[in-house]
Amino acid sequence: MSVQRVMKRLSLTRPVAVLSLALLGSVASSASWAQSISLPNTILPAEQASQQPVEQVNDTPRADWRSGTYGPVANQPQLNPDVLPPFGANLFTGGFRGAMGDGLNADYQVKPGDQITVRAWGAFEFDRVLPVDAQGNIFIPGSGPLNVEGQNSQQVDSRVRGAITSVYPENVQVYTNVQGVQPVAVFVTGYVQNPGRFAGTPNDSVLYFLDQAGGIDQDLGSYRQIRVMRNNQTVATVDLYDFLINGSIARPQFQDGDTIVVEERGPAIAVVGDVHREHRYELIGNQLSGAELVELARLRSGVSHVLLRGSRSDGPMAQYFPLNEFYTQTIRSGDEVAFSADQRSETIVVEVEGSYYGPSRFALPRNARLSELLDAIPVPENMTAVESISLQRESVRQQQQQSLDDSLRRLETTYLSAESSTNEEAQIRAQEAELIQNFVQRARELEPSGRLVVAYNDRISDIRLQDGDVITIPEISDSILISGEVLVPQAAVYRPGMSVIDYVESAGGFTQRADDDHILLVRQNGAVENARNTPLRPGDEILVMPAAPTHNLQLAATLTQILYQVAVATRVAVDL
Repeated sequence: MSVQRVMKRLSLTRPVAVLSLALLGSVASSASWAQSISLPNTILPAEQASQQPVEQVNDTPRADWRSGTYGPVANQPQLNPDVLPPFGANLFTGGFRGAMGDGLNADYQVKPGDQITVRAWGAFEFDRVLPVDAQGNIFIPGSGPLNVEGQNSQQVDSRVRGAITSVYPENVQVYTNVQGVQPVAVFVTGYVQNPGRFAGTPNDSVLYFLDQAGGIDQDLGSYRQIRVMRNNQTVATVDLYDFLINGSIARPQFQDGDTIVVEERGPAIAVVGDVHREHRYELIGNQLSGAELVELARLRSGVSHVLLRGSRSDGPMAQYFPLNEFYTQTIRSGDEVAFSADQRSETIVVEVEGSYYGPSRFALPRNARLSELLDAIPVPENMTAVESISLQRESVRQQQQQSLDDSLRRLETTYLSAESSTNEEAQIRAQEAELIQNFVQRARELEPSGRLVVAYNDRISDIRLQDGDVITIPEISDSILISGEVLVPQAAVYRPGMSVIDYVESAGGFTQRADDDHILLVRQNGAVENARNTPLRPGDEILVMPAAPTHNLQLAATLTQILYQVAVATRVAVDL
């Protein structure tokens, strides 16, 4: 049976908030989501007397604020890309220089100085390691010189096999292997940390030699314009962004005397916000599209909007786009791009606890109300105190915490800074100061509950739920809890006809610090009432408040007021 059916005698009320505007005039906008307020054209009395012409004000809207493309704009100045590390800054940490390759792979092209193993058996017996001479030839007995320069291992095997079988066409088996390659020395220069000449093999990658040189200068070097020079000609151009994003990189075969030149860094933009790492991104040219930038940047999940700030020919600009509209925007050198998850979810999650059946969490529409949820929750019949439903809310907890902090701060400011005119008064002030400091310290350790009273006089307010709300559906209780300044805090069985004082006496009576004139009654629904002349109900808590141990009437009144505030927010009577 749902909560609503159990509550046959209860009615749900929907509170209506009335907003009163003491303004001279208002004009309702045709848009359902907004209201605009306008003031009539009035002239001040002094202006009427002087009959000076009134300056005309251009009331044309400067922007379509509903579009969301004009804000919000951060108050801090535009970020300079130079203050961010470059994209790929962690690339050169010694990982590529660890081991030099042997240069032996299927694509390696033979060059003078290499060694090739040739074996033949059958009608022709031959087993020798043949060097590649300066002309790029190897010499095979019976066949003569054979040019293999510039060929890979498969092509070399085919040529050697063809040369031998042309002389011995039958019953001959041939095997070849590129056994060793000549090392090369490559110059690395430009904007690197340690320019120099470094040893390697022809098939080592550009990254190997760059790492040998300490990596690219992060402030001045380019990650996108790296040239491999040979005889004053560019034989390869490397863009490390391709490697960082896609894992692909140009693999030129190096020769002795080649030069790797790292060009000066090109134009850059700053990318910040909801990205996995804030970086400076280098451009090829002076601009790129938003779609290209999204491919480069690693966005966090949930990113919905982009703030684009920069300078154009007509001055500074700042625009705020939904992510799908940002794809077509043009980003220029020096711009700052801030990604953000700025889309309000249309779904909230609330939690239910207490006496009910079903799951503990519910995903609801953002405009869901309490009655809709209660109507869908089955509860144990004759076991649930549906008239005592309460709700905990984070925003209420924060307000309670802020109010309590403000009260404690005023208490310290008022009484700890007061001056004393005599020694006796100074001693009293010192005692009061110690009392206040101890009280404030204990009070600040308490955590407000954020309890929102929604059930009152057997009626439940049909409030709109918020994300993170915790709804408590209490079980019918047969007990009364006695706490605070009593000798033996305990729970007692509820007995009709017993008064508050009767229950206090059953708990041993008041302590010496008790204020028997101030006893609170905390209901199951979270409401706090004065226990005097208030009928008890099962599930209530009797909270005996402490008396302020001071003869300063003004301080005592202030402490009592804060004690009540703490008790309402935390359901705890702070010991003074």
